[in-house]
Amino acid sequence: MIRISTIFVAICMVLVAASLGLVLFSVAALSMSESAIVALTALTFMILYNAVSMRLRDRNDVGGQIADLSRGTADLARQVAEFGRRLAAVEGRVVSANSTHADRVQTVAGEIAELGVLVQQLAVSVASHDDLLAAGARATPSGSEPDYRKSFTTDASDAGPAAVSTAAAPDALADDRSNAQILAAVKNAIEANRLDIYLQPMVTLPQRKVRFYEAVTRLRDDKDEIITADHFVGIAEAAGLIGRIDHMVMLRCVQVLRRLMVRNKDVGVFCNVAAATLGNPATFAQCLDFLEANRALAPSFVLEFKQATFRALGPTETEHLAALVQRGYRFSIDHVTDLRIEPRELADRGVRFIKVPAALLLDPRQSSTSDIHPSDLSDLLGRFGIDLIAERIEGERAVVNLLDFDVRFGQGFLFAPPRPLRPEGASATGGASANKAQESNGASNGFSNGASTGPSNGPGKTESPAVEPPRTATGNAALARRIGGPG
Repeated sequence: MIRISTIFVAICMVLVAASLGLVLFSVAALSMSESAIVALTALTFMILYNAVSMRLRDRNDVGGQIADLSRGTADLARQVAEFGRRLAAVEGRVVSANSTHADRVQTVAGEIAELGVLVQQLAVSVASHDDLLAAGARATPSGSEPDYRKSFTTDASDAGPAAVSTAAAPDALADDRSNAQILAAVKNAIEANRLDIYLQPMVTLPQRKVRFYEAVTRLRDDKDEIITADHFVGIAEAAGLIGRIDHMVMLRCVQVLRRLMVRNKDVGVFCNVAAATLGNPATFAQCLDFLEANRALAPSFVLEFKQATFRALGPTETEHLAALVQRGYRFSIDHVTDLRIEPRELADRGVRFIKVPAALLLDPRQSSTSDIHPSDLSDLLGRFGIDLIAERIEGERAVVNLLDFDVRFGQGFLFAPPRPLRPEGASATGGASANKAQESNGASNGFSNGASTGPSNGPGKTESPAVEPPRTATGNAALARRIGGPG
């Protein structure tokens, strides 16, 4: 766009040229044509001068702008170079950190792998020592056998003499009774609240850290003789008393769980529920009301059913299971007799644990009779959020073989037998937290003292352990004791 100053200069040059021609025509007496030629010549010279002067001025301006642009470009180049240097430094640090992290990860992975090999070797060594001790026990006369070998002669004896006596005595007593006598004892025990809870730990493998407890029910008659569940459950179901027993057991289990969680939030309790309780609407309604009031404990309170119960579910039982799942409770299956398992269906019903006997998992005939090899069962169940628990483990050899099956949890007399709660028993963490003094003194006295957890505790009792500490030593401790002998 033409500037106003340029138009003004052009008008002035025209006026000057016209004035010059007029002066020459009037003063110098030149003709009109000559005056016009002189005026046009003067106008041409003025136009040329103005154009040259404007071009020179624009060149100076453009030169200054180019110089400024050059300086700006140089500054920008210096800044880009600085950013490039910083970016290269950051990339170098990142590469160095990644390399260091990778080296550390490889080092830790190597150490973990080496630790796993050492654990495997230790388990094999302990198992071989068990076999040697068992062979020596069979070859040595019973009268001259040392004391430290007597407690490790067979796999079942790993639980200790006290566990064997408590397990054998109730069976012998119950075998001598008729069904009518057992039924009368059950009724009296329910009325007198002589129902005892025994806890058996479930441990992680191979660390053997206590993760859960299973509540095992025992009844005491008028003479304080113990009746095991195998002898009274069937009779109680036939008499319609199993619902009351299950309700009492749930109450005790919740009390135990609350006190266990004071010290360990990750602990859990398995509570057995009979099929008759699940199928009886009136009895189940009472249990459901109680579980609804304690639904805050649902993540740590596992209800356990038999495999036969889940295979014979009717509409009522299915509806009751759905009500429990809706309240956040999880289920476990025990008394597994075969490995024909549908994990997807069980997971949809709320099952999160399956307890399979170790002998069944290690039976080579199961690979031909079941749809999946036992070594792949743990991975299959894990895909659907179900944990496999190997129960009834009685020897170190079984632990070694189960580790090859990737079994995460174990339960059995090898780790600890079911032990009764002490009078103030619900506040404990069990045998895993007992000290050595309790291990040496409590195991010999716990079974002879009161095993009831009822409300008859005196106000002066301040004992804190809930479960009798296990007397058996496993791992390095057991190996050291067996090698060192009684001296």
